Amino acid sequence: MTATNAIEARNVVKAFGQGDATVRALDDVSVEIRKGEFFTLLGPSGCGKTTLLRLIAGFEMPTGGHILLDGQDITYLPPNKRPVNTVFQSYALFPHLTVAQNISFGLEMLGKPKAEIAARTEKMLALVKLEAMAGRKTSQLSGGQQQRVALARALAPQPKVLLLDEPLSALDLKLRQAMQIELKRLQQETGITFVFVTHDQEEALTMSDRIGVMSQGKLQQVGTAKEIYTRPRNRFVASFIGETNFLTARAEGTKARLASGDVVDLDVPATGDKTLTVRPEQVRLVAANEAGALVATIANLVYFGTDTHVHLALSDGTEVTARVQSPATGDAGLEKGAKTGLRFAPGAVQIVGD
Repeated sequence: MTATNAIEARNVVKAFGQGDATVRALDDVSVEIRKGEFFTLLGPSGCGKTTLLRLIAGFEMPTGGHILLDGQDITYLPPNKRPVNTVFQSYALFPHLTVAQNISFGLEMLGKPKAEIAARTEKMLALVKLEAMAGRKTSQLSGGQQQRVALARALAPQPKVLLLDEPLSALDLKLRQAMQIELKRLQQETGITFVFVTHDQEEALTMSDRIGVMSQGKLQQVGTAKEIYTRPRNRFVASFIGETNFLTARAEGTKARLASGDVVDLDVPATGDKTLTVRPEQVRLVAANEAGALVATIANLVYFGTDTHVHLALSDGTEVTARVQSPATGDAGLEKGAKTGLRFAPGAVQIVGD
């Protein structure tokens, strides 16, 4: 483990049950999380992301492998001995205490001097912009305010790593979007390593320095949002992050022939049967008679305000979706059942594994 890593999981296995009923929640997972980064574990329910978070926190012990923090093996260290704090989905605030008392609670349990507790509490109130509500009971706060209190309480002891287990999932859409920005600001201002668990791809793309995509107990890919979106490693990653089109083709060098007979360009030479992926925003609509264009039939039009999704069918029935910007006034001149041409933007067609 290098000095730049806050957390490292090495070949971690976590199994539940025995015999034929054994389920591997984590299956040989290895990942390095750098100091001072916002790292997100992203995946559907049951993929193992929360289990990995609980192993880092010390709430669960691994069946195999090791967890390191700052180069030290903490695999079997009790939770209260780890310089790590956790923010849960439920917030778990004390309703009989004020906002300030909730924030200072952890510092009091650590036996910090009163002057330090007062100073840290005041600093945390300012950080989450709740100075005016310091004397209120948490039951008098909105969901977003309660979430900020939970964050301030977890940050007050200055942990080396803050673990966040889907803390925004109970908030409505507008508030959730606002808190995404707030969380990123808090992470940047404190410089503390954040490990965030979510099933929401928008949250991951909005906040993360890097993302680890998980499925069926395995880490499928780690990278920046742009790397994972534009260069997905396999079909699962391509489908889970954003929307995409999958095309079956036979590759020969830098060309690939689709099932419809149309030929598209590849960035990387390949041979044999391949699965291709191309994002809807990389599909360009052109005149049906334009030289070299793929000819398709407009099967449906779905208006999303700023965008319109154009559902197309190639000559063999293969479905392709294009995302085009909706016109400011009038219609886009597209009609269901009409013929149109389409092209894929340069470099947009990617080969993905199974």
